[in-house]
Amino acid sequence: MIDSAGGVSVGVALAQARANIEAMRARALGVIELQISILEGAAAPTGPEDAPSQLELAYRAATALIDAAGPFELLDLCQAAAGLCDLIGATSPEEAFDWRIVTVHARSLRLLQTLPPEAADERARILQSLAEMIERKLAQVA
Repeated sequence: MIDSAGGVSVGVALAQARANIEAMRARALGVIELQISILEGAAAPTGPEDAPSQLELAYRAATALIDAAGPFELLDLCQAAAGLCDLIGATSPEEAFDWRIVTVHARSLRLLQTLPPEAADERARILQSLAEMIERKLAQVA
């Protein structure tokens, strides 16, 4: 129906789509807040028996954050959360997981969330630091 007789123009359709997505921003920001809080509150596994469930909790929180942030192009949050998912996914269930990684990601996500949009340099430094940590940890897993 776009650009056909009786349809709507591409410009109008895009404006309507943007308005529909924008109406969901507050809900998405609430989901992001909740998922960061879950990561901040996630306790390190007390032993190998609860490691899988704690890692699954962290992984689910990170993926839910990506799902909520993606449509609003909160790319720095998505990138940081994706890095955490990559590390969790690369870890074998038999290996011990360095829980400090979850803690650092949670704190970094909180900082990224609270920085103003114009703090591009600060955001880039946070993401660079996370990328360096991820690279080192993935090299240890390989």
